[in-house]
Amino acid sequence: MLDDVALFVHIVQANGLAAAGLRLNIPAATVTRRLRRLEDALGVQLIHRSARSFALTPQGSVYYQELGAQIAQIERTLQGLDDDQRKMAGSLTVAAPTNMSLHVLEPMWADFVAQYPDIQLDLRLSNSRVDLVEIGADLALRAGPQPDSALFQKRLGTARTIIAASPEYLAKAGTPMAPQDLADHRIIGVKVLPSWELTCLQTDARTTLRLTAATAVDDIGLAARLATRGQGMTLIPVSEIIEEIRSGALMHVLPEWRGQNRAIYAVWPTGRLLSARARCFLDFMAEYIAADPCLQGEVPVALP
Repeated sequence: MLDDVALFVHIVQANGLAAAGLRLNIPAATVTRRLRRLEDALGVQLIHRSARSFALTPQGSVYYQELGAQIAQIERTLQGLDDDQRKMAGSLTVAAPTNMSLHVLEPMWADFVAQYPDIQLDLRLSNSRVDLVEIGADLALRAGPQPDSALFQKRLGTARTIIAASPEYLAKAGTPMAPQDLADHRIIGVKVLPSWELTCLQTDARTTLRLTAATAVDDIGLAARLATRGQGMTLIPVSEIIEEIRSGALMHVLPEWRGQNRAIYAVWPTGRLLSARARCFLDFMAEYIAADPCLQGEVPVALP
């Protein structure tokens, strides 16, 4: 009914049904039919119609005076929202994991800001899973299982998890030769990986270990730093330790075994259209992650 009320307002402003049809690119017969439908719904005649004249009825005049300004404001607001959805400027709120953002993805943020200076990036970093609607985020980057059915999901990549320890720790405690040897080592446990689900690359054999942690943390970045300082070995996503592996600060333990994969997703609330700038960032992020082998399931190697 609101569309028909808006059409009535346009008929009055255009001073005729045919003129309103031309302005709105609607056939004259459709304009007449919709006006009649509105009058039937209201139970009053709004316009005196004839081939030569156009005039509002008293009831039509009252309706126009009451609704004309409101319809015009609604249309201006909707037009503004549509323009905001289409333009490549303005605010863009993105939620992302702190650790990944400060390590492997740090260049991505800088490149996006440099390439799109008119987009005001509001980056919300947290290692906790935040409510996107509550913080007003346009979209988010997340790793691991995504059980929330209230979010659209687009898979962008995969970070493999591996067992890592420092050369100093291995020199002191020895290098495990099989998964069962891990029970004899100091384990740095990470909350998001409570069990170590290991798969052999050669045979596809699988084993699940529930090891007692000498140290347990809820922050992957801290686990990486503890391992680098020789405090034990940890199962950790490759994305958090790329430079440590390449530099030799951490070593890949049991390289013939891999841990569970951590899928990387872009997510955003269902029922919400992505603005042009949000879709631009989604494409930018997808391209960046697709180009990084370590975010597509590969494991870095130590540089010579």
